[in-house]
Formats: sequence, C-alpha cells, structure tokens
Amino acid sequence: MSTYFPKQGEIARKWLVVDASGQTLGRLATRVANILSGKDNPRYTPFIDAGDHVIVINAEKIRLTGFKANAKVYRHYTGYPGGLREEEFTKRMQRKPELIIQEAVQGMLPKSKMGKAMAKKLKVYKGDKHPHEAQQPKALGA
Repeated sequence: MSTYFPKQGEIARKWLVVDASGQTLGRLATRVANILSGKDNPRYTPFIDAGDHVIVINAEKIRLTGFKANAKVYRHYTGYPGGLREEEFTKRMQRKPELIIQEAVQGMLPKSKMGKAMAKKLKVYKGDKHPHEAQQPKALGA
C-alpha cells in the first residue's frame, strides 16, 4: 500500500467569506487558520499547502471576552535601542482593525515558508465590501 499525496495541480482552492460581526477574536482566528492550512480538507497533508483562500469582512465588529479589550497590548521591537513600541487594543481597533485579525491568524500558522504562503491567502477588510467578487466566494456559515 502506498500513501496518496495530492499533486500541486490537483488542489482546487475555494474562496470563502467569513463575517466577523460579533465573533470572538480567538475563535474566529482558529477557524480561519484551520481553513488556510487545509486542516478542514480531507486531502490534508502536513507538508503540502492545500488550504483555501479566506476573506474576512467587518473586522471592526470583532469582540474580545472579559476585560481583555482594556488589558491587551500589542508590542513590537524596531531593532534600535529603546525601540519597543506599544499600542493598546482599543487604539489599534480605531486605527487599523484589519491588523488585529491578521496578526491573530498569522500567529496560529506555521513559522516557515509554507506559513507565509498560507498567510498570503488571507484577506481582511474593515467594512462589508471586498474586491474579490470575480472569484465568486462562498459564505462560510457561523
């Protein structure tokens, strides 16, 4: 018996739309990461990127549970002395809510070339409009 592996040309990628309205950030990010990595696909193979494209709309309507909205802080280091930059969740939500979902999902993907390829299949938009109508995306049920 030999194990079957799908070839690159045999992988048919779908486009899915996820509405983030009222959804919890972590639960949404987990679901999207599983779709991007192909873990919901019966042909899943760990070393082959067989995931689908995901469009997340209404990023500004995401929610956090408990007191996390007040306590959560995003940090990044510029590489220079004294270059630690911090931004609170509420300020980032006003400035760029798409980045919140994007970083949460990317944190759940592999830290490799394949993980970067998976992350490129994620599109996040602030409102309920997106420019991917030509791909005929299907709505993913809640």
